[in-house]
Amino acid sequence: MAPAAAQRNSFKLAWSIYTGFMPWAYAGQHGILKKWADKYRIKIELVQVNDYIESINQYTSGQFDAVAATTMDALTIPAVGGVDTTVLIVGDYSNGNDAIVMKGKNKSLKDLKGTTVNLVQYSVSHYMLDRALSIAGLKPSEIKTQNIADADFLAAFQTPDVEAIAAWNPALAQIEELPDVSVVFQSTQIPGELLDIVVANTAVLRDNPDFGKALVGSWFEALAALRSENPASRKFMAEASGTNLANFEAQVKMTHFYHDPGEAAALLRAPEMELNMDRVRTFCFEQKLMGANAKSKDYIGISLGKTILGDPANIKLRLDDSYMQLVADGKL
Repeated sequence: MAPAAAQRNSFKLAWSIYTGFMPWAYAGQHGILKKWADKYRIKIELVQVNDYIESINQYTSGQFDAVAATTMDALTIPAVGGVDTTVLIVGDYSNGNDAIVMKGKNKSLKDLKGTTVNLVQYSVSHYMLDRALSIAGLKPSEIKTQNIADADFLAAFQTPDVEAIAAWNPALAQIEELPDVSVVFQSTQIPGELLDIVVANTAVLRDNPDFGKALVGSWFEALAALRSENPASRKFMAEASGTNLANFEAQVKMTHFYHDPGEAAALLRAPEMELNMDRVRTFCFEQKLMGANAKSKDYIGISLGKTILGDPANIKLRLDDSYMQLVADGKL
C-alpha cells in the first residue's frame, strides 16, 4: 500500500527536451494544460528541466508530482528509490530517435570492440548499447562506457578523445550531420523497447485522480496538434526544442507516437509489454541498478494489471491503463 498523500489542488509536472516530450511544451504555452486543469478545478505547473536524469531525480525527491521519462528510468530511479510510481501515459517509442554513432566512415557495430562509448550511464541509451552488443555478439566487458549529460552530447562528440556516443534527438541529428561519422546502431532495431511515458506518484494520483485525468486529457489534445495539417504547431515544437522545422519533422518520423489512446491503453495490457519490462528489469539487475538489497531481478514488484513481475509485496512500479482508457471511451 502506498503511503498516504492528501487531496490537493496544485501539482507540478517536470519534462525535458526530447522529440517525444515536445507536445508538453505546446500544451503549456498554448493553454491546453491550463484548460484541462481548470476543468478539474486544479492547477498544474509545467517545469522544463534541462538535464533529463535530473528531472527524474527531482521527481523522486518529491519536488514534482509527475515527470516525463522512460519505462526503464522510472524503474531504476523512483521505483528503486522507494517511490511508488504509476505509469499513466504511454507517449511513444523511439523508432530511430536514439542511435550509436562512431567517428569514421563505414564503421559497423563490431568496431565498438575496444572503444569507450560516451552516454548517459544507466539510461535507455545504456540499455540500447547492451542490446546492440548482444545483437553483435559482443560482451559488455569488451567496451568501456563514459558518463555524460544529454546537454553535452554534441560538444562531447566533437572533442578529439571521443570515438563513439549513444545519443538521442535533437542532438543526435546534429551529430549525424558531422563529416566522417557512421551510425552503427539505431533504435529501429529494437522497436517498442525504448518507451517514453509520463509517470506520477502513486499516492498523489490515488488521492487526486483529477490530476491524472487533466494530464491525459492535455497530452492527447497536444498530440493531436502535432498530427494536425497546420504546420504552426510543429514549428512551435521545433523552435522550443532548439531546431528548425525540417529537422524536427525528421525526428517525428523516427518517433512512433501513440495517437490513439485506445491503442496506448491496450499496449499496457499486451503480452509484449510484459516481455519488454522483463528485458528491462533483467538489464537493470545485471547492471546493479536495483540497489544493494536486490538479490535478484524480482526485488522490485512491477504491476501490469492482472500480472505482477517480481515481488508482489514490494510493488513500486504500476502500469495503469485506466486513465488513457477514459480518453478512448470519451469519459473525461
